[in-house]
Formats: sequence, C-alpha cells, structure tokens
Amino acid sequence: MFKGSIVALITPFKNNELDEDCYISLIHHHLNNGTSGLVPAGTTGESPTLNHKEHERVIELCVKESKGKIPVIAGTGSNSTDEAISLTKYAEKIGADAALIVTPYYNKPTQEGLYQHFKAVNDNCSIPIIIYNIPPRSVVDMNVDTMARLFELKNIIGVKDATGDLNRVNQQKKKMGPDFIQLSGEDVTALEFNMRGGVGCISVTANVAAKMCSEFQEASISKNNSNLISKAKQINDKLTPLHKSLFIESSPSPVKYAASLLKLCADEVRLPLVKVTEETKKTIRSALTHANLI
Repeated sequence: MFKGSIVALITPFKNNELDEDCYISLIHHHLNNGTSGLVPAGTTGESPTLNHKEHERVIELCVKESKGKIPVIAGTGSNSTDEAISLTKYAEKIGADAALIVTPYYNKPTQEGLYQHFKAVNDNCSIPIIIYNIPPRSVVDMNVDTMARLFELKNIIGVKDATGDLNRVNQQKKKMGPDFIQLSGEDVTALEFNMRGGVGCISVTANVAAKMCSEFQEASISKNNSNLISKAKQINDKLTPLHKSLFIESSPSPVKYAASLLKLCADEVRLPLVKVTEETKKTIRSALTHANLI
C-alpha cells in the first residue's frame, strides 16, 4: 500500500493564507499523474509554520479530495509528544491511512527518549506509523536497534529514511526483515535506495515532476527486470539535476519556485523561509529544462 512515488506536498499560500483552491488543484494534479501517495503537512508542507487549524485543514482536504484513490500519510510529528499524539489522533479520526512522525527536533532525546516518544504515540492511536529519520534537520539519529524495538509495536510499520547513509537500507532490512517498509527521504539517492531494498520515496521532486517520478519509481522497484531498471536509470539521469537544484537553498523555497514556473502554485513561503535568489532561479530553470518539464 505504501510504496512508489509518494509526494511530500507543498502547501500553497496566498497573501500568507492557505490557498485552498490551489491546494485542491495540486491534489488532483497528483491523482491524475500517477502519484502513489500523498503526504500533507510534512516539513515540505511547511508544517513548522502552519497553525493547528491550518495543519488539520490540509490533512482534512487531502483525505477528502483523494477519496481513497491513493493513500494519505499525514504529517503529524512534533518535538512535543502530546502534540504529536493530538495531531495523530486527528489524522486517524479524519480518515488518513497512516501518519508520518519525525524524530523530535531540538530536544535531542536519547535513544530511549526516541523509543518512549514513538511508543506513546503508538499506544494512544490505532493508525499505521512511519518513522521519519532525518538527522540533518532534527539533530538526532534513530539507530537501527531502536527502530527494531519500535517495529515490535502494533502500529510502527516503516521508515522514511533521510539519513543519507545507504548502508542503513541493508542494515534495517537485515534487522527487521522485508515487511519493514523502507521509503527514501532523498530523491537524489532513491535509485540506489530501491536497489538495496527500498520500496519507494517520499519525494520533494514529485511536486513538480509527478509523472516522471511515478514512472521512475515503478521502474526502479522492479528489481528483476533489466529493461525497467534501464528505464529507471534514464529517468534518473534526467531528474538528477532537478533533485539537486531543489536543495540549493532551504526547502521548500526552491520547489515552490519550480512549481510557480509550471503554473502549479505561487512561490510564496512563510518566514523564516524566503524566496530563492536569482542565481538559484537560473539553476532551477536549467534543471527543469534538462528534465523536459519546461
């Protein structure tokens, strides 16, 4: 159920307010272009600067508009355990298919603290939970042993891995087995991630290359078909400059600019994020051209 090209949805703003019409249009864009899943209110969706009402609203709209056609994995993480529980309960109530919960940022919990945080959410909810492990942003790294302990709980089903360490895929597969869902959190390494045992990517690039990312993921998880692997490599070559360009500056500012070039949404972001520089704009335009998207 949770595999392939899963988009980490951007949240469109207009005059610093949630642009619901544009957001609904984005959801249908993905429904029409082969995206395998939707992640509303993740960090790419600027969750740190969404108020609680907005956070719940983007999840609600995503569930409502997708109508069960593809799974919705709601971003419900927080560095407050109580807040993570509250958001996860809401996502469950509204009909989300799973929750994506980031390791608590800034607090710097120990491995035991990480375990107890996720266990508390697990114990208070009945929705599948995907751990989001992203040390570059959260400053903490959940190790494989802690993840294995959590996988023993009823609701923990997998990980979005943005550690940048591809050896983790092998280590996690060896420790937890093939039923543990491994999703890449980095577009640029998604091909190798899948070759090692991953089953998809929660993707930033899919916001602006939905169809290509879908085709890439479909081909790259067909590990025993040489023709499809060759196709995956060809698509990856086209997308690699775009993957890289979308992280020259703090995400999601670059992907929102790319989306604005494709008339998908405005490039408006909320402080402390700002719009990208002119130099970055040139790089993004060049990458979109390389991918034949403009």
